[in-house]
Amino acid sequence: MEPVTNATVYIVDDDADVRDALAWLLRSRRLYSESFASAEAFLQMLDERPVPRHPQCLLLDVRMTGMSGLSLFELLKQREGVTETIPVIFLTGHADVPTAVKTVKQGAFDFCEKPFSDNVLVDRIEQALQQSTQYLEETALRHALLSRLADLTERERGVMKLVVEGVPNKLIADQLDISVRTVEVHRARVFDKMQVKSAVELANVLRAHGQL
Repeated sequence: MEPVTNATVYIVDDDADVRDALAWLLRSRRLYSESFASAEAFLQMLDERPVPRHPQCLLLDVRMTGMSGLSLFELLKQREGVTETIPVIFLTGHADVPTAVKTVKQGAFDFCEKPFSDNVLVDRIEQALQQSTQYLEETALRHALLSRLADLTERERGVMKLVVEGVPNKLIADQLDISVRTVEVHRARVFDKMQVKSAVELANVLRAHGQL
């Protein structure tokens, strides 16, 4: 697996020794990290900054003074796209393993039981960052597609709908009460704006992003 660059690993743990050890481990693997002594401090950071558009993941202790890691996770799940952008890896003691397993089924990326293997943990972090990268790329593509769709005129949208349904130009012209030449012009403009070269490619792009 290729290491993810320009990534941030957040560490949320109320034990300073654990935070320091994890930060050192990540530095040794050339991974940038930011540490927080409480769930509340991490939430405050999220509120004060826009969610970054680079790969991230969160190492989160299950049991902490104040808000627990589980409670923080529930709050993060309520924020659209946060746990996808920032996959959560729980750090848990043996007694918390059943709870951590349940939480993974509810959307957490994984858990690592203390004391954890450095290599195993870093491998899972790299995989979480890969997942974050993929989500960010897919989100950027979806936003770009929606922007291109918004640039279409009402007539171009009408032509596009029939094109992706496989309706021939002559029948499109009949249905929309326009000339075949006008259909061809609109079809070419749709392909140009949507950055595709065929009706099949257009349909695949729309389908891939839930627009069909």
